[in-house]
Amino acid sequence: MSILVMRPFPDNEATAAALRDEGYSVLLSPALRFEPVPLREEPDALPYDAILATSANALRGIEGKPILERLCETKLFAVGDATAQIARNAGFRDVESAAGDAVALIALVEARMRGKGRICYLAGADVSRDLGADLGAQGYSVTTLTTYRMIPLPHFSEAVEAAFAAGEVEAVLHYSRRSARAFVAAVQAAGLEISALALPQFCISNVVGTVLQEAGAARVRVAAAPDEPAMFEALQRAIAPKRPSRPKTKSGKL
Repeated sequence: MSILVMRPFPDNEATAAALRDEGYSVLLSPALRFEPVPLREEPDALPYDAILATSANALRGIEGKPILERLCETKLFAVGDATAQIARNAGFRDVESAAGDAVALIALVEARMRGKGRICYLAGADVSRDLGADLGAQGYSVTTLTTYRMIPLPHFSEAVEAAFAAGEVEAVLHYSRRSARAFVAAVQAAGLEISALALPQFCISNVVGTVLQEAGAARVRVAAAPDEPAMFEALQRAIAPKRPSRPKTKSGKL
């Protein structure tokens, strides 16, 4: 029996490795495909007072582009720790994590900037919440730079469809509203509504969980916090791994 991870590549690989370390069997089925967006025009007036990143993909979208070097000296506010680490790896020197969701990120910006300053918001083509508009309404000058889009993948792989048919999928992990919608579309395309939506659906937030509930899923469980550790805690409370977790060193690494 396996845990199906709908998270897009490359983040799904890290999730799969962490789940396997905990003793779970894993199947990967990315619901979305990352695609960088050509920057039609870069912001004219630099420097900014702050950069805003709500996902690692927003940073991946500027990898190798001239604007990355120009922005690296600017303070960056990240939605969570994983995005903050990606920013540091990309070369940003002053990074602070909100360790939460969009609401926590806005609160962090308010606490540090107090309603003043120019912000460059690195965003996707489709966002569940427009932080640029939210912050603009609070008095900030916000430039939204769309750096990437996520393309829904309409079908499961043959291996995943076979796993559903054989009853080998034990639960599904969902990390975004759009990936949850892509999952529902793939389920419908494969004619798997009854079996797939009957499984436990573990969601990173209530917004994601609502997508599954509206599609007919009855066993939707939402993480206590919008991050992966909380997702794993919810999973472990409901479904015990089938084998012992791998031993870790004192540093926590294998």
